[in-house]
Amino acid sequence: MFMNQRTSIGYSLLADYVRSPSLRHMREQRSLAKLALEIITRLDQDSSIWKTWEGPRDKVLASAIECWIPKDDMLAFLNGLPGPALTMTDIEQRMKAIIEEEYLGDPEPKLEAECLAIYQAEKEAGTEMPAIIGRLADCVGAQWQRLRDEERAEAERRSEAARLERERRPLSYADCPWAQIKGSKFFYYRKNGRVFQLKPNSDKSLTLYRVQEVDDAASGDMIGRYRFRGDASKVMAKAAYEPEPFR
Repeated sequence: MFMNQRTSIGYSLLADYVRSPSLRHMREQRSLAKLALEIITRLDQDSSIWKTWEGPRDKVLASAIECWIPKDDMLAFLNGLPGPALTMTDIEQRMKAIIEEEYLGDPEPKLEAECLAIYQAEKEAGTEMPAIIGRLADCVGAQWQRLRDEERAEAERRSEAARLERERRPLSYADCPWAQIKGSKFFYYRKNGRVFQLKPNSDKSLTLYRVQEVDDAASGDMIGRYRFRGDASKVMAKAAYEPEPFR
C-alpha cells in the first residue's frame, strides 16, 4: 500500500511502539502520551515556530522532561548538537510549551532527589547523555507506577478508615447522621439520644422505625414509609424530640 511521507512517519512510529511485549506498557497513559508527542513532533518539525529546535534537539528534550536533568547540563548537551546556539530561556520555554501543548504532566517532585542522584552517578562514570536519559526514563516509569499504587492504596486506606468511623458512630451513644454498618442493608441515625432505623423496601421506598439499639434483628415502632431518605430525615428530626410511650 502506498504511503506518503507523513503517513509513513506515523506508521513507522506506531509499528515500533506495538513491538512492546507488555500490553500494560502499551495501554499506559504516559506511554501513549509520549508516543503521541513523538508523532506530532516528527510531523510538525518542518512547520514548527521553534526554529532553533532542528534535528534531534526536540526529541532529546521531550524525552528528558520528566527526568530532572540539571538544565545547565542539558543546555550544554543540546548546544553540542547541530543548530543555532540555545539559551536557558529557550530550554525553559520549550519545555513549558511541550508540557502544555501535549498535555503532559510536570516532573514528579517526589522523584527529583532520586533522579538527580542517578544522574550524578552516571555523569561521574562517563555515561553519555542519551544513555543517562534512557536510564532515568526507565526509572521514572517504574517509580511513577509505584507512586500511583501508593496513592491508590492510601486513598483506599482513608476510605476504609472513614467507613469504619461512620460505622463506629451509630454504635456509640453520641448523635450522628445516617450510617450503614458493613453487611447491613439498613441505615441508622442517632438523634437526641434516640436510635432510628431506615429499612429499604422492594419497591425502593424506605420505612422509618424507632428502635432501641443498632441491630438489624431488633424490632421497633414504625414511624412511616417514605420515597426518599431526605423525607424520612425531616420527619425523624421532629420525632426525635416528641414524648415517647413509657417502656
